[in-house]
Amino acid sequence: MSRICVIGGAGFIGRHIVAQLARAGHEVRVPSRYREEAKRELLMLPTVDVIEADVHDEPTLERLFAGCDAVINLVGILQGGRPAKPYGPAFRRAHVELPGKIVTACRRAGVKRLLHMSALNAGEHAPSEYLRSKGAGEAVVLAAKDLAVTVFRPSVVFGPEDRFLNMFAKLQKWLPFVELGSPDARFQPVYVGDVAACFVASLGDEASIGRVYELAGPKEYTLRELVAYAGRMSGHPRLIVGLSDRMSMLQAFLMEFVPGQLLSRDNVLSMRLPSVSAEPLPFGLTPTPLEAVAPSYLGVAGATALSPRARYDAYRFRARRDPM
Repeated sequence: MSRICVIGGAGFIGRHIVAQLARAGHEVRVPSRYREEAKRELLMLPTVDVIEADVHDEPTLERLFAGCDAVINLVGILQGGRPAKPYGPAFRRAHVELPGKIVTACRRAGVKRLLHMSALNAGEHAPSEYLRSKGAGEAVVLAAKDLAVTVFRPSVVFGPEDRFLNMFAKLQKWLPFVELGSPDARFQPVYVGDVAACFVASLGDEASIGRVYELAGPKEYTLRELVAYAGRMSGHPRLIVGLSDRMSMLQAFLMEFVPGQLLSRDNVLSMRLPSVSAEPLPFGLTPTPLEAVAPSYLGVAGATALSPRARYDAYRFRARRDPM
């Protein structure tokens, strides 16, 4: 058994990683700004300790890391506020400054193993602030040669409670048709359980130290295809009207003023690069097809295409009794 601190462990991907770590017998610390808002599944795991903490505070990070064998950083945001050079302040704080603080805290606490979540296409010359800031944060952790670092770059991640397919399914429930920006953007969605398995497997694999792994599913889709699929599986298929590049940017600009900011111009810029990879999943893992999982949580209409057992799981999820 080892002790692992998972920064961002209360999020969508984090909860799956924490659950797999707990099943493997590890003790897990999950800092959260508001402990009472952590998902019940985390609070009920016997070897998981959810701790109310501000991870942007360096002394707090050192205390969290004390006695840990490894740290996993999953923090990421999709919206960074108004553009500011070189990065929007929110992007810079979450994607660049926080990894630097984590590296420093690892050194001071004596933690040697660090796993870091980046993103496909992250890099200095990427078209969006999101991808550029992710690239800068990735560079920060890889520069820490005294630490055993592994970096993961996933495509869009799907699974129960994702904010991708579920969002498109909900929109089609209420809209008569969908005006879709960047309809030809390409993705290779990867299942959240596969992403979690990669993180857990890498902890004990010395060959993964210093490596950067791209994580993608078995099949490419356009955004139009994914939106149409979400509509069919949720039982609310709608006409999809694809927008031009110029109209996509205009739509995103207007969406920046909508509460919750579902879309931004920076998101549109990110989608100009295909979020796809030819690399197989590492550690001998076989990627899970979208069609094998998504119907079970997108809706009962989609669940009818599944086996009786999978249909039962779909109903359990819709009743909010789905186990992690």
